[in-house]
Amino acid sequence: MNAQSAEVNYDESKVPPYTLPNPLQMANGTRITTKKEWLQYQRPRMLQLFADNVYGRMPAKPKDEHFEVTSIDSSALNGKAIRKQITIYFTKDASSPSMHLLLYLPKNAKGPVSVFTGLNFHGNQAVDADKGIDLPTVWIDNDKDKQITGFHATEASRGTDSSRWPLREIIDNGYGVATAYYGDLEADYPEGWKTGIRTTLKKELGIKENDWGAIGAWAWGLSRMMDYLETDPAVNAQQVVVTGHSRLGKTALWAAANDTRFAIVVSNDSGEGGAALSKRFFGETIEKINTVFPHWFSPAYKNYNGHAELLPVDQHILLSLMAPRPLYVASAEDDLWADPKGEFLSAKNAGTVYALFGKKGLGVDSMPAVNSPVGETIRYHIRTGKHDITFYDWEQYIDYADKEFRQINKK
Repeated sequence: MNAQSAEVNYDESKVPPYTLPNPLQMANGTRITTKKEWLQYQRPRMLQLFADNVYGRMPAKPKDEHFEVTSIDSSALNGKAIRKQITIYFTKDASSPSMHLLLYLPKNAKGPVSVFTGLNFHGNQAVDADKGIDLPTVWIDNDKDKQITGFHATEASRGTDSSRWPLREIIDNGYGVATAYYGDLEADYPEGWKTGIRTTLKKELGIKENDWGAIGAWAWGLSRMMDYLETDPAVNAQQVVVTGHSRLGKTALWAAANDTRFAIVVSNDSGEGGAALSKRFFGETIEKINTVFPHWFSPAYKNYNGHAELLPVDQHILLSLMAPRPLYVASAEDDLWADPKGEFLSAKNAGTVYALFGKKGLGVDSMPAVNSPVGETIRYHIRTGKHDITFYDWEQYIDYADKEFRQINKK
């Protein structure tokens, strides 16, 4: 395959041929034919290849992690929900690095509830349209993938991210919401590692700052959120959906690849380095993303700038690491930068691994029409509109979780 051009391609007729690595072929050429072989041999090898070449190493849970519930409001969302704010401390020292978790639970739930969890862009105050906490942030223009350094801590800006987290609708459907600001872990700009956990927890985690990237640090934080959710008796920790949009969709996928406690995985417009195939020359490329966002991935990923054909893995294998858990991949019609067809093909090609577990994939060979979801355990839709997470997307994710958890609960 020819090396990828430095130009951006949005023309399907100009996509050169490419070859995807087979997730079921071992290094010695042997083919994986059972789920036991996948879980015991191939899955660990594939996960290691992503750590070595794309995202970097994932450190373990800190031994002195602990939690403090800092506030409880039993009449949130006009009395529909209980809102908790929790500080997750990463060491014994309360002045050490920490993250702030915002948790909403349906007030009238008859038992532990399933929860949608994910990081947010603008701080918990932006998600919480009722009340919130003031948190510093780096503003992100998600439609243009540009960074604007600033602070989000004003009444005027409250609720700006709430359209991406429709709390009332999620609560009305019987689910909880757990979210935290990704900047608690690392600010989203090239020098953010200097004040983020890749530096401040370097000793405690036994990892150097260049051994992983910002996406790895954010993904690590999702697992720390899961640590807390396992301790809350009001949460069904066996039914936690991890979700993310754009770069936080990449983050959700990498977190779920490493942490199988997440029961359902949702990727919304995650694009290059997320659900979209890297070897397919369309929209954003490895070189483009490493140039604009050099801090997101492991330094090793830059070895493939302009040479995606040399990468020993591709994103369909990352999606395969979710098996046999339910996986939803979503795209937007106008979001060509994220390569919707590349996301579809990635989800489609993950189906061979899901088949080892007796699970059905997308069940179609061609891109579906807009606003027409397809698939079973692996599900996909492309909706009208731009790079965003919308109420339409959330409707599909809630319906999907309803179906999957209903099947699990019947067993």
